[in-house]
Amino acid sequence: MWVFDGELRLVRVRDSLERVRDSLERVRDSLERVWRYRRVSRESQERMEPATKRRMSSPVWEHFELISPNKVRCLLCARELGYNNNTSSMLRHYRAMHENKGDTDCGAKPGEQSQIDEDLVSMVIEDSQPFSIVEDSGFKRFVKSLNPSYVLPTKKALKVMVEARYQEMKVKAKASIEKAAAVSLTSDMWTSINTEAYLAVTCHFVDESSTLNTIVLGVQYFPNAHTAENIAHVKGTLMAEWAITDKVTCLVTDGAANMGACARELRLKHAICIAHTLNLVVKKALDQTPELSDIRAKSRKIVGYFRSSTSAKERLSVVQEQLRKPQHKLLQEVETRWNSTYNMLERLFEQREPVGAALASLTTDIPPLSSADFGIISECLVVLAPFNDATTELSQEKRVSGSKVIPLLTMLDHCLNEQMVEPPSIGSSLAQMLRMLLRERLDKIQTMSIMFLATLLDPRFRKLGFLSPTRASEAEKRLKAECASVMRASTTSSSAPPPQPSTSQSVEAVSHGNNLWRRLDESVRQTHTQNVTADANIEVQRYMMEPNIGRLEDPLKYWGRQKYVYPHLYKLALTYLCTPASSVPCERVFSKAGEILSKRRNRLRPATVEKLLFLNKNQ
Repeated sequence: MWVFDGELRLVRVRDSLERVRDSLERVRDSLERVWRYRRVSRESQERMEPATKRRMSSPVWEHFELISPNKVRCLLCARELGYNNNTSSMLRHYRAMHENKGDTDCGAKPGEQSQIDEDLVSMVIEDSQPFSIVEDSGFKRFVKSLNPSYVLPTKKALKVMVEARYQEMKVKAKASIEKAAAVSLTSDMWTSINTEAYLAVTCHFVDESSTLNTIVLGVQYFPNAHTAENIAHVKGTLMAEWAITDKVTCLVTDGAANMGACARELRLKHAICIAHTLNLVVKKALDQTPELSDIRAKSRKIVGYFRSSTSAKERLSVVQEQLRKPQHKLLQEVETRWNSTYNMLERLFEQREPVGAALASLTTDIPPLSSADFGIISECLVVLAPFNDATTELSQEKRVSGSKVIPLLTMLDHCLNEQMVEPPSIGSSLAQMLRMLLRERLDKIQTMSIMFLATLLDPRFRKLGFLSPTRASEAEKRLKAECASVMRASTTSSSAPPPQPSTSQSVEAVSHGNNLWRRLDESVRQTHTQNVTADANIEVQRYMMEPNIGRLEDPLKYWGRQKYVYPHLYKLALTYLCTPASSVPCERVFSKAGEILSKRRNRLRPATVEKLLFLNKNQ
């Protein structure tokens, strides 16, 4: 009995030892796996730079593994993330998907998270918000109250999102420009609040749906001297990057000498911004009208007084309310813009009664404008009103404007002629001065092929837009020549190259006299040339015989309907109707740049400024 109990105990001890052995083996396997994992991690860390090694010490690495120098994988949900030597994206993923939700629960919906991220990027781009908005406590509380499950990205992560949006948008923009038959460019320069110079270039073209498009190619930081060579180098680089070097029809800039020399350097046709041209014409005419110069000086003093004195401003508001006049503020003249003079005089004329009453009740030595002064202002406003309307219309960006230049200047000439009445007055003398200066500019513009071909190819104007019938006839001849050139190019590209004769055939032709068929061959070539010219004349004449479409209609929609009726003129229309009348699109880019480079964001790098402007203007 004792022997049996002893054997039973031995069996139990043996079983216990075997279980212990199995447990030790499992522990050993676990330790080996941990050792292998740590060895791989240590080797990966050793291959990384010291800065990256320090980041690997973050606790978030307990939930991620490095699978490549620029990519990590989540150990909880196997999602792969980009890695750029910082753990912000990993922390954000862990907090949004796994923190307080268990190892297998991914918590917030990835689609919802991505959509909110996209909306956040759009807000920063459209509203010119700083990247640091995601660190503002008030914004954090606001987002938390709207969606508690959404985790805001860090400032660096938000900047990476904007960079990704920029790359995506640039690819789409390049694809759309690649399909364009021809493009026109506008360019201008600007200085930021940090005294940093920028050069902007915008591109204008007609797409496949007969719609005019504008794309900002770049807003380049320009630390170099503003010479024509340096400007041409930057523009040439942009043109090559966007693959439009052979597509540029015209470059529109202001009248600065370096811009004109830059166009010559790049061998591009150059057109001066019509808004700058009108500004120079009107400013010169105003300065050469002494009576109006005195009135402008008085007006500036009056406006300055009401804009700088709080008591005067309050008094004017009270008088406006008593006289039941619109409570509009007075506008001050700006030296660089003529239409600010027009706006100042127009507002003073509108508020002449409240301004006079307010000045009479205030203690000031500023003399009010007399009734004679207001009479002169009224005459001059009638003369200047068409120029103000023309400037506004020629500054449009979404509609064809280059073809309007000659017709609008012609209409201005007619309006000024109507103002030159007897007996002579200040208004009529101003109109005479404007007409003389305008005709000097109009004569030059009517000789520019870009402008007169665009006018002829606009079905709203055709030959009716020209001041001189002789100029219209000359422009029509040039259009026929251009149409014939397009026809010859189409015939050459569509026909296969003739087979080259062998050496024996050439020798045989020479030996037997190759002058035998010379006269016939020349006659065939002349007949072909004459046929192309005749076909071009017929196509142009048929187009010219059609009635004009309405002035408010879109000429590009007309060409979209008629592209098979006038196929060669349609190609010319795509080439010339994309030219803008002014460089205002670039000025609008810099207006937005002033909002982005504000006092709150004065440390933005130039590359970041360019990306934000590109996204804002091309969305």
